[in-house]
Amino acid sequence: MIGGGLHGLSAALHLARAGKRVAVLERSWVGRHASGASAAGVRTLNRPLIELPISLEAMDMWHRIEMIVGNDCGFHAGGQVRVAENTKDMSVLEKRFATVRGAGYHHEELVDRAELLRLVPAISPHCVGALVARRDGAADPHRTLQAFRHAAEVAGVSINERCGVTAIERVGSDWRVRTDGRVFVAPVIVNAAGAWAGEIAAMLGDDIPLGLKASMMMVTERVAPLLTPVVGVAGRPLSFKQSGQGTLVIGGGLQGRADIKTQQSFVDFDELAKGARAAVDLFPCIRSVRIVRTWAGMEAKTEDHQPVIGASPNGNGVFHAFGFSGHGFQLVPVVGAILADLILHGRTGRSIEAFSAKRLMKQEAAA
Repeated sequence: MIGGGLHGLSAALHLARAGKRVAVLERSWVGRHASGASAAGVRTLNRPLIELPISLEAMDMWHRIEMIVGNDCGFHAGGQVRVAENTKDMSVLEKRFATVRGAGYHHEELVDRAELLRLVPAISPHCVGALVARRDGAADPHRTLQAFRHAAEVAGVSINERCGVTAIERVGSDWRVRTDGRVFVAPVIVNAAGAWAGEIAAMLGDDIPLGLKASMMMVTERVAPLLTPVVGVAGRPLSFKQSGQGTLVIGGGLQGRADIKTQQSFVDFDELAKGARAAVDLFPCIRSVRIVRTWAGMEAKTEDHQPVIGASPNGNGVFHAFGFSGHGFQLVPVVGAILADLILHGRTGRSIEAFSAKRLMKQEAAA
């Protein structure tokens, strides 16, 4: 298992519980980048239709996450709300609602201004309605990392930090993985290396083009209880929630800068101010609340912003799970189960054809 983020830990856990010997190789430390910097939204709301089958299964898993990893991961199903500030935005939500219902899904609900105010009393009165997923919510990213790591180690997974991969070569029916000072040999490799997954894929014979994201977040001082759901808004980048400690966590996909060579991410405060402005527009009562910390995480993004999940097109015994492009946290439990199915049984009953690496490799060849 190359990569000690949540997707790597989830796959390792499922495989170890099936009796497989698993080693996780992490170049820094577990959760160093995207998994540790996540807003930890547990969201089916506004997902691309091709993701909904696995996302809805993942949501069922989140509602019994304590049974899976022995910890509730700080998950609270307070719902997620996507707000319309005007009639134009409301028409966008209405179109989305019709599309989702037309595809046979019923987890999203269109609500009017009165119901929005009931769900989020502090919302600005100019807002006219919303799209709601009531089983959605958010978790604590650090508790989630600790829970998946602990569960994996209890199951027998060996976690090797400060163990960056430098070369991979085929040796008979196995793969030899070289790291700084150590060598691992295994018949199966899972590439869950996040921002570095493209480099690992190339070592394994797959040329998969990837970009980088450096999604930014900010957190405020503690305030009195303000809201329960996670709030987003149509037409503007915003993710707004209140933690169990009372702090307000503000994100929404605004991008900073990532330096993959130094493994560092940097906050762009001019860009981040757009998120603060959107939060204040929707919640005028927080105008004087102080921001106490900001950060950015680094992860891979694909051209179509859909992940790569599945077997390598060119490497026998190689499986990929990366490129989640800013919305992979909620999928963690089910992706681990999918990879375990593929490795143990050579197939999975889940719908993952749209996440094949071939779609990206074909685009590159055509270009």
